[in-house]
Amino acid sequence: MSTAIAESAVLRITDLVEEPARELVGGKAWSLWRMSRAGLRVPPAFVVTTRTCAEYFERGRELPDEVFAQILDGIAHLEARTGRTFGRGPKPLLVSVRSGAAVSMPGMMDTILNLGITDETEAALAAESGLPEFAADVHRRFCALYGRLVGGCLDDLDDLPDTAAVRAALRADSGAEMPADPVAALRNAVAAVFDSSRSRRAEAYRAHCGIPDLGTAVTVQAMVFGNLDDRSGTGVLFTRNPLTGEREPYGEYLPRGQGEDVVSGRVTPRPLAWLAEHQPHLHAELIAAADLLDAQGRDAQDIEFTVQDDTLYLLQSRPAKRTARAAVRIAAALVGEAVIDPATACARVTAEQVRHLLRPSIDADAAAGLEPLARGVSASPGYAVGVAVATAEEAQQRPGSILVRESTSPEDVHGMIAAAAVVTENGGSTSHAAVVSRALDTPCVVGCGAGTVAALVGRVVTVDATGARVFDGEISGRATSIGDDADLAALLGWAVELSPVTVVAEGDAEFDADAALRDSGAEVPEVPAGVRSVRGAYFETDAGVRAALDAGARVIVSGNPLPIHLAAIAYRKATS
Repeated sequence: MSTAIAESAVLRITDLVEEPARELVGGKAWSLWRMSRAGLRVPPAFVVTTRTCAEYFERGRELPDEVFAQILDGIAHLEARTGRTFGRGPKPLLVSVRSGAAVSMPGMMDTILNLGITDETEAALAAESGLPEFAADVHRRFCALYGRLVGGCLDDLDDLPDTAAVRAALRADSGAEMPADPVAALRNAVAAVFDSSRSRRAEAYRAHCGIPDLGTAVTVQAMVFGNLDDRSGTGVLFTRNPLTGEREPYGEYLPRGQGEDVVSGRVTPRPLAWLAEHQPHLHAELIAAADLLDAQGRDAQDIEFTVQDDTLYLLQSRPAKRTARAAVRIAAALVGEAVIDPATACARVTAEQVRHLLRPSIDADAAAGLEPLARGVSASPGYAVGVAVATAEEAQQRPGSILVRESTSPEDVHGMIAAAAVVTENGGSTSHAAVVSRALDTPCVVGCGAGTVAALVGRVVTVDATGARVFDGEISGRATSIGDDADLAALLGWAVELSPVTVVAEGDAEFDADAALRDSGAEVPEVPAGVRSVRGAYFETDAGVRAALDAGARVIVSGNPLPIHLAAIAYRKATS
């Protein structure tokens, strides 16, 4: 990467020839660069770098004038690329202001759409499109997002009928007014997206996933409008099923919608097959792009797209968040397709994911004949039993409970981390609840319908997220073994060859962690240096595997070899 790119505060990402560093421009902007270089249709964009974000916090949350001057240069570039003008007609330029961390954190940081809409540009957009209802909808959407994310309004603004109602609610809640100047709104929006990288939800997600705080880049991109007309819409496509890992397109499409509608879970989109039926030429173009991105990325992709007036635009492509089941299936399949080698497959599946897969699933015989309290869509498979609670705060106070909501938002993440399962009334398989639950490997059922919260809260329930059902009371589980799963068996075979330790099911060991803990009363055993073989429950954990390797052990006695091998491979890679 050239010095000029590395030192720039703002980069014209869709015009760059040289590949930028993902750590500098964030995953979202990097994917825009990759898609534009592949010849795919991407709205023009520029990016404010993660280095600028770090300097913003170093300055006490101040965006310097010289940086904002570069941002305005970026706006001028978008005007030239689109033939539109920011803040005025007759063809107004509206932009999205999107977060984009170097490590994917879906739903954890803020995005503001439709920035640049004002009373003047609403009139111009109405005249240009001939659709005053569309222009009014764009204005209302912007004011609702800006009022909540920048204005700090705590009221629910999204369901208010028009811009006047949103402005009145914002004024009543905080005394704030919507800025009449779109340039001032842009400056405030960039700062708000930077600030969201240190929000409670972002910090909780990073802590849970072990992600360092690298801040966020901010991508500013020319808007395309999925809410324009009946030939427009927005959607999400996974190149491989993120629940099962099967090689099949998986996703949803919302006619006359914008991306936030799908992610929020406030509405339930249509299956992707709807697009294939009603606009087959667009569906075919989308699938062709998805196949290209899957091959180039050498991994399953999560693709965001918008259709405006029967034209497809790609907005992002990133490695898909997936369940533990899908992670194993995809890794094994990619080895079979000669896309990756066994070492890469073992690096892509974590020990914790395998432990999750080996947990009990619902006993089908025990559930046979029982009528569920709720049915929905499986968004993240699994099995859990607990007391149903209605808020993220209750879930955090009662770890292992079942969080039941109308829909989830980024403000619920701390509760989702603590919950044993998540159930929602609304939303589909690409909603916030679905995407975050898959990232956390938490069982999740979405779209159960109105009244689900009232029906479940306060009860002990069993969530069979694989079957998309919720039962009254506790239903027993059934254990899973590696021998029952060809993909796990293949992964074990590769891991045995790559692992720095040998795992045996039986035998004596020089050091027994269970006995050491009984004798010492300590919480963590002290593994003696130079020991060659170890046993005990402690060595079933990642920390125990690291301690064994640090002590020089080369044999671990355990009946559960695969998580140990994967933890050992990961630790050796991290320390080599």
